[in-house]
Amino acid sequence: MATTLYLIRHGATEGNHEKRYKGSIDVPLSEEGIEQVRRTAEFIKAELQGESLSAVYASPLSRALDSAALIAAPYGLEPVVDNELRERHFGIWEGMTWADINDKYPLEFRRWADNPLDHSPVGGESSREVRDRFVPAVEKIISRHADEKVAIVAHGGVNRVILCHVLGVPLEYMFRIEQDNAAVSIIVFHDKYPVAKLINHAERVY
Repeated sequence: MATTLYLIRHGATEGNHEKRYKGSIDVPLSEEGIEQVRRTAEFIKAELQGESLSAVYASPLSRALDSAALIAAPYGLEPVVDNELRERHFGIWEGMTWADINDKYPLEFRRWADNPLDHSPVGGESSREVRDRFVPAVEKIISRHADEKVAIVAHGGVNRVILCHVLGVPLEYMFRIEQDNAAVSIIVFHDKYPVAKLINHAERVY
């Protein structure tokens, strides 16, 4: 037997095209984001082939929690909020666009982009700090649902951290793993040995 994790990023948010670091700011899903998640929910249901998710866990931020509600609904579940699944705090960069950050903090932004392990957003959470709260939280969920199928709905930044952990990818290369809005990755845990079956599958909305 094995435990299967469906790791999902929330759908697109209002103002998503502006490319802002939202971090801990609570931003609602857009209509496009809701449709993205609905399609992802349909994909997961088809992939389960008549089986059910045992639980759906979510970050407390509404964009993840509302996405989780759509994922959970077909199974009669309510999302379980876990504060450790929240997105990285981006310090004084929160709410700023990439262009604004690059303009006001060019050196710090370049250092962060080149090596997010050894450099952090100004006044924000480091990649090591994100790893140290997110990986244990996921491991607890996997242990709690041994031999079951479970979903986690969180954020691009933290999802990359667990994918690096599973794949053995050095954390400084986390941005080499894409996480599209409403994308799902499937990881199967055989005892303590994880196998990634699918990474960053996103149902397109045209």
